[in-house]
Amino acid sequence: MNSQVRYAGFWMRFWAYLLDLIVIGSIGRILIKPVFRGLDLSLSELNMFAPISIASAVIFYLYFVLMTKYFNQTLGKMVFGLKVIEFNKEKLTWGTILFREWIGRFISATTILGYLIVAFLPKKQGIHDLFTDTSVIHVER
Repeated sequence: MNSQVRYAGFWMRFWAYLLDLIVIGSIGRILIKPVFRGLDLSLSELNMFAPISIASAVIFYLYFVLMTKYFNQTLGKMVFGLKVIEFNKEKLTWGTILFREWIGRFISATTILGYLIVAFLPKKQGIHDLFTDTSVIHVER
């Protein structure tokens, strides 16, 4: 990468992620809840294997995987002018994206330090980025 690359720090990524959570929540309310009501399935069951929990998790991961694969950005990253890059490759591969968004994100979420280290590393990488040789950068507009 050339020296003009500006890596996105913790707070920029945090705000983009919060916006993504709002988008995902809205998708869930628009798509999942009407279907569950129509099929008379519970919307209030709170265990991990409840149908509503599984459907919400599928929406969450599909959103991040598909948006990152096809746009290198989620809607939150688009608003804040950020995108995901893979070092030494022109395009993100399916393997990189699936590992980054599923396994890497799970590891980062279970060890909160996985996200916090973004603030301290020179290329602003979380644990999920370190595993996949990726980072998030500012996009020149």
